[in-house]
Amino acid sequence: MSKQPTNATEARARVTELVREARICMLTTTAVDGRQVSRPMGLQEAGFDGDLWFFASADSAKVRQIRVNPEVNVSFSDQKHNAWVSVSGTASEEFDRARAERLWNPLLKTWFPDGLDTPDLTLIKVHASSAEYWDSPNSTVVNLLGFAKAAVTGQPPEAGENHEVSY
Repeated sequence: MSKQPTNATEARARVTELVREARICMLTTTAVDGRQVSRPMGLQEAGFDGDLWFFASADSAKVRQIRVNPEVNVSFSDQKHNAWVSVSGTASEEFDRARAERLWNPLLKTWFPDGLDTPDLTLIKVHASSAEYWDSPNSTVVNLLGFAKAAVTGQPPEAGENHEVSY
């Protein structure tokens, strides 16, 4: 069944749905020497209104890189639903105790043992400028059969839907 959006609001809603389902992402920053560096992160707020929130240590490399070059990419892969999202935006370090309390999850104690009182605890906010998603309504088996057919026929497989969204 196609989830083809008919307008920008529906496309943004689909990005929100895909991001919510994936939850784990790769945050890509730019190192001082120009290399792109990616690391896995857990999204803290499932409601996506154009901003993504992550907990981090203020003295971490990712936060230092964001201070120098705030342009980032956040990519989500949800293989269970055959969907992928790439969000481009501007990151900033924004610690707000009330927001941190709202976003806090007990599983975060693994990385921040003193909870919200962990020294150097901060939040990274990524404000999206655009997003692109790929959404395949087919199962993995159907997709693999499509790839096999493409290998035999020389015609590219149908990869599902791809949409760009501006924020």
